[in-house]
Amino acid sequence: MIEAKWSNVSQTELCTVLGDSSRASVGTVEHLLASLSGLGVDNVMIEIDGPEAPIMDGSAAAFVAAIDQVGIVAQSRPRRHLKVLKPVRVEHGRSFAELRPADRGFHLDMEIDFAAPAIGRQRRTFDVDPASFRGEIARARTFGFVSDVERLWKMGFALGSSLDNCVALDGERVLNPEGLRYADEFVRHKALDSVGDLSLAGAPIIGAYRSYMPGHKMNFLALEALFADRSAYEFIETAPRREFAAAGAGAFALAAYAAEVD
Repeated sequence: MIEAKWSNVSQTELCTVLGDSSRASVGTVEHLLASLSGLGVDNVMIEIDGPEAPIMDGSAAAFVAAIDQVGIVAQSRPRRHLKVLKPVRVEHGRSFAELRPADRGFHLDMEIDFAAPAIGRQRRTFDVDPASFRGEIARARTFGFVSDVERLWKMGFALGSSLDNCVALDGERVLNPEGLRYADEFVRHKALDSVGDLSLAGAPIIGAYRSYMPGHKMNFLALEALFADRSAYEFIETAPRREFAAAGAGAFALAAYAAEVD
C-alpha cells in the first residue's frame, strides 16, 4: 500500500514517482491522480500490477472517460479540504511556484516560456472544477523534443514514447500528423500535471497556484514548503451536498480498468 501523499514522493524527474524503489513504487501517477482530483473523487483505491500507471494517449482523457463510464457516488461524510492561509513561494533556477489564499475553489495560473518556436511563451488561468477540467485540461497531451527522447532512449528511459502518446517537437515543427488539440496545448498540459501533483496534498485545495515554468519538481517543492509552515494552512470540513451530478463532496468511483482474466 502506497498512500498518494506528497511525503511519499521519491522522484520528480520526467514524472512523479510514489514509494520506495527498494520496496514498492509506482511512477507516472500524475495524469490518473489529476483525473480523480479534477472530477472531485477523493476516496479511491487504485490497484496496479506494474511499475507505472499507463500513459494512454499522453493525456487524462481516457481516465476521465473510464470514470464517467462507471459513475461517481456521493457519500454522506463531510469533505475535508486544505485551505491555504498565507502565501508560500519556492524558486528553482528560472522557475518559481507559489500557493496563495483564495476565498473559494482552486485556481491555477500557469506560464511557460520555451525557446522552441513551436511552443514559445504561453500563459493560461483556470478555475478548476469538473466542467473546466473536462473541457479545458484533460485532453492536453504530454510533449517532448525529439533530441531529448533520443537521449533518454540511450539511457533506457521513455522506451514507450511515440506519436500515439505524446506531442513530439523537432525545432519549429510538431511531428504529430493530426497536429495539436489546442493552440496552447503545452501550457494546458502543465496545468494537467499540476492538478495531479497538487492532489498529493491529501485533500482538495482551497487556494490559488501560480507557477512560471512549472514541472513535477516545482509542484512537489511547493507542497513541501506549504507543509513546512504550519501557519500557512489549515484543514477544514464542509457538509456533504445532497445534489450530485458529475462530482461532489466525499465522492468515490469504482474501478474502470480491471485486470484481464483468461
